[in-house]
Amino acid sequence: MSLDRAVAPDPYDILPAVPSFTVTSTDVVDGQPMDDLFAHPSVGGKNLSPQLSWSGFPDETRGFVVTCFDPDAPTGSGFWHWTVVNLPRSVTELDRGVDPLPGGAFCVRNDYGESVYGGAAPPPGDRTHRYVFAVHAIDVDQLEVGAQASPAYVGFNLAFHTLARATIRPTYQVSG
Repeated sequence: MSLDRAVAPDPYDILPAVPSFTVTSTDVVDGQPMDDLFAHPSVGGKNLSPQLSWSGFPDETRGFVVTCFDPDAPTGSGFWHWTVVNLPRSVTELDRGVDPLPGGAFCVRNDYGESVYGGAAPPPGDRTHRYVFAVHAIDVDQLEVGAQASPAYVGFNLAFHTLARATIRPTYQVSG
């Protein structure tokens, strides 16, 4: 069963443009399928966040926010898998399955309702989904959001504090 619907836009294609920098991973590759390690247990995955590292961000960067969003989820509003808030400027890498988060950073609730990384879990047989991992370089030490904030509220605050953004877009599909 494949859901017949239009391809959702990439969320960063419709927001105001900001400069970019580089994000890399030893675990995921832009445009390539992710391993089951990074998928949700509901589809047989291990629910580990992938390793990410970044460089080339603006000198005035004071902190980072890391997000993972699936624009292809059949919800009408996509699906937030991970939102890591208030990483210090000194943190330029997250290890695979990072726990605890470094430097006082924290996760807000994902769309599974948990304050952790929630792996990929498209409906079985649905088309390939894109998972947009983004590192946002911000102009403040911390966003003024609490642990109960929604990812959308974090995104709203990022609109006013993002200096630059780096993205990597692996994919995932559950065979049906």
